[in-house]
Amino acid sequence: MSKSEKNIRRSRLSRRLLLQYLFSLVVFVAALCLFVMLTWQFCSGIVWSERNPLYYVLRFIRDYILFFIGLALLGGWTVITYAFLSKPLRYLDEVVSAAESLVRPDSAPVSLSPEMLDTQNELNLVRERALRDAAAAREAEQRKNDLIVYLAHDLKTPLTSVIGYLSLIQDEPEISPALREKYMGVALDKALRLEELINEFFDITRFNLSSISLEKERLNLTLLLRQTAFEFEPALREKELRLESCLEEDVFILADGDKLARVFDNLLRNAVNYSYAGSTVSLSMKKKQDRVTVRMENQGRTIPPEKLSKIFQQFFRLDSSRSSATGGAGLGLAIAREIVEKHGGSIRAESAGERIVFTVELPL
Repeated sequence: MSKSEKNIRRSRLSRRLLLQYLFSLVVFVAALCLFVMLTWQFCSGIVWSERNPLYYVLRFIRDYILFFIGLALLGGWTVITYAFLSKPLRYLDEVVSAAESLVRPDSAPVSLSPEMLDTQNELNLVRERALRDAAAAREAEQRKNDLIVYLAHDLKTPLTSVIGYLSLIQDEPEISPALREKYMGVALDKALRLEELINEFFDITRFNLSSISLEKERLNLTLLLRQTAFEFEPALREKELRLESCLEEDVFILADGDKLARVFDNLLRNAVNYSYAGSTVSLSMKKKQDRVTVRMENQGRTIPPEKLSKIFQQFFRLDSSRSSATGGAGLGLAIAREIVEKHGGSIRAESAGERIVFTVELPL
């Protein structure tokens, strides 16, 4: 609901109260006048005796009729005004009390007077949103804590391997050059894996302590995508994957090249990690009016809908196992979405029939 609609609804309540107040005043004045006229007519039709004490009271009222009418008007106006002023004050007290209950969103739903039904619905929407946000924050915090435990455990494995193989090289000076080269290669692979895990720790820290800022410049998106694909050739060959690319020539956008490189690096890395061996990874880019669409498609296990809906959440990992090959920090796609949205674009994922498709749209 827009702000103007809310203002109109609130002014409608104010107008209703004001009209009720004015109507009550008019009815009171009309009733008072009718009462005076009927009483005057009734008293005029009676022959009063001077020995009747009521005669002197009525004559005194007749002589000062304007004073008594004014006094009645003042009293009636005071009572009516107090009644109508106390009503919005009661509403205000209810709203204040309801707002205090929102600090404890686990309490019962907000309940206000029937006249405040719209406000009651709004406050309950805020309460439900707060409950959802609190649950999401707890879930994200738990996932982060679990992930840190997993990563800390995973750090031990490559570190132990690095120390073990380097110790073998040191303890066996007569080792053959071929075996030495093999041990050094294994130690290097494990050290690189160790570096990846440490970088994931830094990603967690950066993602929680700072927001992503952009340094935009004129960027050749075609060249960026080709360079990213070229850097993955060894990984593609290792898994016997083929990369088919269909890119329009010289597509320029205003963007942060380093940040977008991270987006497409992450998408291509996911495609390599989760593709069937010997399958094909497709990378395409098309311009349409004022936007450019980049599409990454690979053949792999279909992502269930319940996981697909969470795939861009921070600390969510598609593979819940702590595999050293594919187990990342669960931040890649969350950061990718933030980078794309900072550029005014959008990113979405689809999966069906053992196909996984990521689509990125960016403004030209």
